[in-house]
Amino acid sequence: MPVRPALSEAELEAHLHGICFKTGPPRRIGVELEWLVHDAYHPRCPVEPDRLRHAATVLRQLPLSSLLTFEPGGQLELSSLPATSLRACIEAVSADLALVRPAVRALGLGLAGHGHNPWHPPRRILTDPRYNAMEAYFDRWGPAGRSMMCGTASVQVCVDAGHEEPGPLGLGRRWLLAHLLGAVLTAAFANSPTSEGCPTGYRTTRQVVWSQLDPARTLAPPPGPDPRTAWAAYVLDAPVMCIRAEHGPWDAPAGLTFREWVRTGVPRPPTQEDLDYHVTTLFPPVRPRGHLELRMIDAQPGETGWTVPLAVTVALFDDPEAAERAYRIVKPLAETAGSRPAPRNPLWRRAARAGLTDPELHAAAVACFAAAQEALPRIGAPPEVCAAVAAFTERYVARGRCPADDHLDALYAAEGELLLGKEGQQ
Repeated sequence: MPVRPALSEAELEAHLHGICFKTGPPRRIGVELEWLVHDAYHPRCPVEPDRLRHAATVLRQLPLSSLLTFEPGGQLELSSLPATSLRACIEAVSADLALVRPAVRALGLGLAGHGHNPWHPPRRILTDPRYNAMEAYFDRWGPAGRSMMCGTASVQVCVDAGHEEPGPLGLGRRWLLAHLLGAVLTAAFANSPTSEGCPTGYRTTRQVVWSQLDPARTLAPPPGPDPRTAWAAYVLDAPVMCIRAEHGPWDAPAGLTFREWVRTGVPRPPTQEDLDYHVTTLFPPVRPRGHLELRMIDAQPGETGWTVPLAVTVALFDDPEAAERAYRIVKPLAETAGSRPAPRNPLWRRAARAGLTDPELHAAAVACFAAAQEALPRIGAPPEVCAAVAAFTERYVARGRCPADDHLDALYAAEGELLLGKEGQQ
């Protein structure tokens, strides 16, 4: 396949304007699910790389509708095709999981829904040129890059960008909603309070890891009335992580932004394909790629736990009444967030540390989940999904808790039993 020639800066900006926010009535839904892969009988022990590679070979032979891939640390990822409804999305992914889970069990492995590996330090399995260059790049910022690449897992929800005109489903409204509601979703679904067996002081360690990476590619773009222009500038001004090559390493010159690469043409003139690939190396909490990718939700426990954040998010974005209510609920949170971009602003930091024990986030979550529950039947959610959202709301949201609190309770209870046992032996 021939590579298109290098383009000018103006042409690349126009390309970004055309592809980043594709507007129209919300009608497409997608989800990307990640799991930590562990030994079925000894989950605290790392799985040997050869065993993970064999599992990848076996699983890729399954007749799935979703794309199955593996992350650098061996995390398994399923990426659904765009679906026309919440029901269709859940049915398609559930059918794929009905094939994946037995195949994983037959290999003596298990899939764990944790936002951050709670057992052992990061260890990279994949040695593709992309990940070699990514590791070298993030190492300049400290150990968080390796932890992100090899030890984190999420539920990523994809919704349409929305209408061109203003309103509850308008592009600008949905962009702002995503960045404020994102903190509420972070807190409600926080599920990674430990690392290497110890509490980290955060309900979502995964979110903290992301906030410690290169800010030029992991923070949200500056807010403003024109998301397209802000995103195009963000993309072009972000440092280049890697430059693809047929042979040899993909390392990029330190500090080279894409805009500088276009202007200098060194080490070679970039193409539109280079720009599109560059976008895949940017990791803000909300990434526009025609649709909106919401990237802030931790992986969830249980075989069907992923359906709850998917259903709640879709209901609050795609049902007009719920979208309007959600926007009014979270708009006051902008004052708490302040001028700093997510996820390094006070709102997102509180979400990561406190979860729903934070009173402001708790109140917003209670109201947002109520709006979502009312909207789910209107958007055709299956009864079992409505029941799952109701159960999650009762167990966690109403009580100011999140899944991370279950892990912490179990950890502290085990420590208490151990202490009592030692005292009894004295």
